[in-house]
Amino acid sequence: MESRAVRVYLLNMSKMNTYSGRCFDPAFIRASDICLEDIAHALALICRGGGQIRYFFSVARHSVNCCREARARGFSDRIAKACLLHDASEAYIADIIRPVKVHLADYEAFEHMVSEAVWERFGLSDLSAEETRAWKAIDDSMLVLELSAMATGYVCEAPPLPQPFQSFAKRGQARPRQSSYPWLRSWG
Repeated sequence: MESRAVRVYLLNMSKMNTYSGRCFDPAFIRASDICLEDIAHALALICRGGGQIRYFFSVARHSVNCCREARARGFSDRIAKACLLHDASEAYIADIIRPVKVHLADYEAFEHMVSEAVWERFGLSDLSAEETRAWKAIDDSMLVLELSAMATGYVCEAPPLPQPFQSFAKRGQARPRQSSYPWLRSWG
């Protein structure tokens, strides 16, 4: 016979606990469940490219690089914040590499739902199509730049990078525990 503790545990398996101590079911995530510290902490511990790169490089660092690139190009604070938050859903539902993600329609719908909660929480749910194109273009450019620097045997099939594009070498790498701090500082 199951003990009460086991039944309670099984009942709560659909809930996640976050770094800041929040507890909720990610299938029913609300904007009020989203926390900057949770995002920064989790993304700092997730490696880009499914870990299939030459050294640890966090999703948090990637997001900071995107944010800095948006600012270097003179984009608005809204676009810079969208760049910083564009992978925030991964803090709650993990990262799946692009070549796999395109085959997971249910995951993409789930990711969209979590992203909408993030956008709402930080006042970005009304991003225009032009603003969305801007942050996505920076993300795509940064992907090409990062993979060409970090992935073994990466062949770039993307068009040349737009200018001005800051040198990836200047951005450097960080240990996982250090990656959340630049992310939080980039928030402003």
